[in-house]
Amino acid sequence: MHPESTRHRIRLVGAGIATSLSPALHEHEAAALGLPDYRYDLIDVAVEGIPVDRSGDTLRRAVAAGCTGFNITHPCKQAIVESLDELSDNARLLGAVNTVVVRDGRLIGHNTDHSGFLSALRRGLPDAALGRVVLAGAGGAGSAVAYALAAAGVRDLRIADVDPSRAADVCARLEAAFPQTTVTTIGLDAIEANLARCDGVVNASPIGMVGYPGTPFDTGALHPGLWVADIVYRPLRTELVLAASALGCAVLDGGQMLVAQAADTFALLTGVTPDPDRMRRHLGDLLAEQSAPTVLEESR
Repeated sequence: MHPESTRHRIRLVGAGIATSLSPALHEHEAAALGLPDYRYDLIDVAVEGIPVDRSGDTLRRAVAAGCTGFNITHPCKQAIVESLDELSDNARLLGAVNTVVVRDGRLIGHNTDHSGFLSALRRGLPDAALGRVVLAGAGGAGSAVAYALAAAGVRDLRIADVDPSRAADVCARLEAAFPQTTVTTIGLDAIEANLARCDGVVNASPIGMVGYPGTPFDTGALHPGLWVADIVYRPLRTELVLAASALGCAVLDGGQMLVAQAADTFALLTGVTPDPDRMRRHLGDLLAEQSAPTVLEESR
């Protein structure tokens, strides 16, 4: 059966996802590619009262109801792993899954966060120095970013997380896979001191996104010699990105990773190669629509 004639029923599983842009991104690209029966819906575990450690059961029920694939987001990326039938090499290494392909009733976990960030880094910061980098956040997305940074050639990676044991676990995984990269954990309160001697810093924590205002560290520690990346895309111009831009730092916003991972996920779920440039343009349109004032706001 050709992918163009296949029925696609995709679900995004996570918490607090009512305003996710993924449904619009996926469905718009499916329409542009001529996929006539593609639908992308949400399963918000917080709204539905589903314990995170039971999210695997939720996937099984959705498959039984006709779901053909999943995106997985915070806080389920790591909790879901033990419930799957098979993992890709990358998902196994990372211990986190953001895409689940359903094949003959089997749930196969993949991770496109790492490939998405790697693509975004190479496209958005092609000349970034990769000697020493600080990473804030070692959760499901953070572990993928750490993997991508090591794969990109970072020689000295320093990881900070609110849960030191989680950061230590990511370090152990990376040391085994990338012996050429020195990976160490640092405390959250040590980020600022480390930035003075680093080439770049990445925020892979939720800090800065809608509902989690602020910055993951004191932006007073930024300096023009740093490049700064943020995986948060709502807002696109986070407080961290704005502060870095004001100093003249090279910056990478979260929209680039969002589109790159969405394109990789779309290909896995449909077998059809999307157009990332078209998806980037559409993301820009979506974000512009959200930032435009409503008639009511204009009248205030």
